[in-house]
Amino acid sequence: MDNADAEGGRDEGLQGKGGRKYRPVVANSDRAVVEMSSIDLGSSSSAQPPARQPSLMKMKVGTNANMGAEGREGSVPADKQANDPHGEHKLELFGFDSLVNILGLKSMTGEHVQTPSSPRDGEDAFTTDGRRKPSDVKLGTMMGVFVPCLQNILGIIYYIRFSWIVGMAGIGESLLLVAFCGLCTFLTSISLSAIATNGAMKGGGPYYLIGRALGPEVGVSIGLCFFLGNAIAGALYVLGAVETFLKAMPAAEIFTEATTKVNGTISEPVQSISSHDLQIYGIVVTIILCLIVFGGVKMINRVAPAFLIPVLFSVFCIIIGIFLARKDDPVAGVTGLSLESFKENWGSDYQTTNEAGIPDADGKVYWNFNALVGLFFPAVTGIMAGSNRSASLKDTQRSIPIGTLAATLTTTGLYLISILLFGAVATREKLLTDRLLTASVAWPFPVIVQIGIILSTLGAALQSLTGAPRLLAAIANDDILPILNYFKAADGKEPYIATLFTSIICAGCVVIGNLDLITPTITMFFLLCYAGVNLSCFLLDLLDAPSWRPRWKFHHWSLSLLGASINIVIMFFISWSFTIVSLALASLIYYYVSIKGKAGDWGDGFKSAYFQLALRSLRSLGANQVHPKNWYPIPLIFCRPWGKLPDNVPCHPKLADFANCMKKKGRGMSIFFAILDGDYYERAEDAKAACKQLDAYIEYKRCEGVAEIVVAPSMTEGFRGIVQTMGLGNLKPNIVVMRYPEIWRRENLSQIPATFVSIINDCIVANKAVVIVKGLDEWPNEYQRQYGTIDLYWIVRDGGLMLLLSQLLLTKESFESCKIQVFCIAEEDSDAEALKADVKKFLYDLRMQAEVIVITIKSWDLQVEGGGQQDESMEAFNSAQKRIINYLAEIKATAEKHGTPLMADGKPVVVNEQQVEKFLFTTLKLNSTILRYSRMAAVVLVSLPPPPVNHPAYCYMEYMDLLVEKVSRILLVRGYRRDVVTLFT
Repeated sequence: MDNADAEGGRDEGLQGKGGRKYRPVVANSDRAVVEMSSIDLGSSSSAQPPARQPSLMKMKVGTNANMGAEGREGSVPADKQANDPHGEHKLELFGFDSLVNILGLKSMTGEHVQTPSSPRDGEDAFTTDGRRKPSDVKLGTMMGVFVPCLQNILGIIYYIRFSWIVGMAGIGESLLLVAFCGLCTFLTSISLSAIATNGAMKGGGPYYLIGRALGPEVGVSIGLCFFLGNAIAGALYVLGAVETFLKAMPAAEIFTEATTKVNGTISEPVQSISSHDLQIYGIVVTIILCLIVFGGVKMINRVAPAFLIPVLFSVFCIIIGIFLARKDDPVAGVTGLSLESFKENWGSDYQTTNEAGIPDADGKVYWNFNALVGLFFPAVTGIMAGSNRSASLKDTQRSIPIGTLAATLTTTGLYLISILLFGAVATREKLLTDRLLTASVAWPFPVIVQIGIILSTLGAALQSLTGAPRLLAAIANDDILPILNYFKAADGKEPYIATLFTSIICAGCVVIGNLDLITPTITMFFLLCYAGVNLSCFLLDLLDAPSWRPRWKFHHWSLSLLGASINIVIMFFISWSFTIVSLALASLIYYYVSIKGKAGDWGDGFKSAYFQLALRSLRSLGANQVHPKNWYPIPLIFCRPWGKLPDNVPCHPKLADFANCMKKKGRGMSIFFAILDGDYYERAEDAKAACKQLDAYIEYKRCEGVAEIVVAPSMTEGFRGIVQTMGLGNLKPNIVVMRYPEIWRRENLSQIPATFVSIINDCIVANKAVVIVKGLDEWPNEYQRQYGTIDLYWIVRDGGLMLLLSQLLLTKESFESCKIQVFCIAEEDSDAEALKADVKKFLYDLRMQAEVIVITIKSWDLQVEGGGQQDESMEAFNSAQKRIINYLAEIKATAEKHGTPLMADGKPVVVNEQQVEKFLFTTLKLNSTILRYSRMAAVVLVSLPPPPVNHPAYCYMEYMDLLVEKVSRILLVRGYRRDVVTLFT
C-alpha cells in the first residue's frame, strides 16, 4: 500500500478503528488539524460527510507554512499528502486513534465522549447530544461548600439548648460531648475528603461516593434515606423558624392562644402557639424557600449570604455580651465571667425535668450523657451540604475537602469556646431555667439572637431544600430504579421535578406540625449516611486497589473504621428502637433495589474485595491435589460439539439442567464453552457476541457458571488448547461434559468419530474425568419428577465418580424419589459373592444406600449361549458387524491402491479383526444386560471404555453405538487417576 492509499483522499477520509472517519482539515493558513467525526458503521468509505457534523476534538498535529487556498478550504490534495512530509502523521505507527492527536486526555474523564446514563454501560453522566453540557454557574469552595455546611451545622440548638446542655452536663462532660460528636463528623469529613479526591465526582454527593464504593444497592438504599432525611429536616427547620418568630411577635398570631390549668385548680392563660398558625406560616415560608430554590444556583448564591451574615453577627453579639456581662446584669442569675461559676459548673448535675426541660423532681424525663448525645448531635450534622451540590462545583477534589473540614473545625471550635464562656458567665440554675440565655446576654439587644435563630433555621432549610432534589435527581439519573425516571435532570440543568417533589414532602410534614416521633429517625438517616461514607473509605483504603489514589493523603483505614463505629454507637445512644427502624427501612429499600433495580457494575469496593478474596483463596489452595472430602465437580461443558443449533440458541437447552444436577444445593461452578472454527483475528467479534449469548443463557437457566468462547482452526485443536489451559491452580475444571454424537453417521459429519475419539484421548492425557450424555433431549428439568431406579454399571475403578454422581442426582427434586442399584460385572461365578460383599461393605463405609447386583460374563466366546436364543440386541450387533467389515475392506483397498500402510483419519492404524469382534461382543453383552435389568430405570450410568490404541475411530463409534442401543437415557462415565470419595470422616 502506498502513502496515498494510507492517507486517503479528500472524499474518502481516513478509516480508523471502531468505524471512525478522519479527514484532514485546516484551521488557518499555517496550522493543520485533524478532525474526527463519528460515522455509521455501515456507510461506504466514499460517502460524502454531512453538512454539519460535530467534531469531538481538534488537536494540532503539524504545520505547513505553504498551504494554499485548497488547504484553507479544509482539504489537502492527494499528491501533497503522499509526498509532503509535513502532511504525514507523526504518530502513524500508533494508528489514528492515538491518545495525543485525536481523543485528548480529557476524553478519559468522559468530557468529550458520549456517556451512557445507565451504570450497566458506563458512568452516569447525562448527555443529550454527545457533549457534556456544562452548568451555567459553577461554585467555588466558599459559596459551594463552606457556606452551605456552616448554615446547616450552626442551627437552633446552639441558641436555645446549648447553654442548658452546659448546665446539665457541666463544663467537663460538655467538652467531652462536643469532642465526641465533633470527632464523629471530623472522621467522616476525612473519609469524605479521601473518596471525593479519588477521581472526578459527579452529582449526588454522598450517594455517588457510597454507591461507587459499596455498590448500587447500598448506594441507593442509603441515598434515598438521606434524601428523605434532608426533605423532612427542611420541614423541621421551617417549623423552628416559625415558632421563634411567633414567640418574638405574639401579635402576628392569627388564632386564639390556648388556655391550660396550673396546679390542677387555677386556670391561667399560658402563652402557647396554635398549631394552625404553625401550619399556615410554615406553608408560606416553605413556598418562599421553594421559589428561591426553583430560581437555581444563581438565586441561592444571592440569598445564602443574607441568611448567614446575620447569624454570624448574632454569634458575635452573644460573645461580646458575655464579655460585657456583670453580676445580675443584664438579668438575674448572670455572674459575668467568674472563676467561681466556672468551678461550680464544672461537674455534671443530671436530674429529671419536665417536658420543657425545667428541673422538676416529679418530672418524667431523666437526662444522662447518652440522652444529651441524642439532643446535641443534630447540631453537628450538615457536613454533607457541600457534597450534595457536587454537580455545581468547579473543582470537587479541592472544594469538598477544604470546605467541609473548615466548616467542621470552625463550628466545633465555636462550640468548645462557647462551653467555657457559658459555664463561667451564669449560675447552674440560670443555665437550666433560661432556654434563651443567649438572647438574655446578647449585646446590645436580645432581638438580635431571635433574628439569628430565625435566619439560621431558614438558612438550614434552604440548604436542605437545595441538596435533597439534587440527590434525588442523581439517583434517578443512574437509571437503577425505573420508578425514579420522572426525577431525571440533564447535567447542568435544575432538577425541577425533584425540587417539586421535595417541596411537597416538606409542606406535608409542615402540615403535620408535630414531628417529635420523626425527628430521631432523621438523625438516624444522617448517621447512616455518615457510616456509609466511613465504611466506603475503610473498604477502599483497606483493599488499596491500583485505582485508589486519592489526592487527600491524611487518611487511614483505621480512622474510617473508628468513624463508622462511632456513628453506630451514637445511633444506639440516641435510641435503639429508632436505630432498628431506620436500619429496617434501609434494608427494605436494599431488598427492593436488588429485586426491581437494573444490574449495574460501577467497579465498587465489594467487587474488588471479592477479587482479592478469590486470589487469596486460590493461593491458599496451592497446587496440591484437593482432598476427596473437599472435592467439588467443576464441569467443563461442551455446548455445541456436534452439528449445528439455531443461530440464536447458544447451547443445548438441557445442558444447564444437567450441569445443575452435578452440584449439591447449587454450589459449584460450571464452565460453558464453545469452539468457533476460523481465524481468531477475523472472528474475534463473533466470539464476543457468542459469549454474550451464552452468558444470557446461563443466567436464564439460573446456573452458577461462566461462559467461554474459543476461536480455533478446528474443534480438535480448540479443545486441546482449552483442556490444557482452562482454569487456575486447583480451580481447573475436572470433568468434561458433552453430548453423545448420535448424528455421527450423516454423510456431511464424517469427521465426528475422529474428533470424538480425540477429545476422549485428550481428557485421558490431561487427567480429566469424562461424562457423555445420551438422551439429553429427554433429560428432566427441576419440575419433572422421576421414579424408578438410578442404575450404575460399575465395571472399572473410577475413583468413586460414578457413585458420587448418583448421590448428587438424588439431591435434586426430580430424582429424589429414585433408588440406586449398583451392577458389578464379574468374569467368573466364583468371584460373584466375594465381589458383592466387598461392594456392600464399601458402600456402607461411604454412607451410601444402594442395592448391589453382581452379573457374570463367563467367557468372551462369540457363540451365543443356548444356540438359538434370540437377543433383541443381535440385530444391532449384526448391522454393526457388517458396517465394520465394509469399512475395513474400504480402507484396506485404499491402502493397497496407493501402496501405503493402513490409514484411517490420516493416521496409521493396526486392525486385529478378532479383537474387533471381541470388543463388539463385549458391548453386545453389556447392552443386553442393560436392556434386561434397566429398561425402566430413570437413568443409567455405565463406565466409558477408553478408545483402543491404534484403532480406527469409526470402529470405536460402532462399539459405543452398540453399547447405548435402545437405552433412552444413559451417562457414559470415565473417572481419572484420583479418588473423589473417601471412607474417613
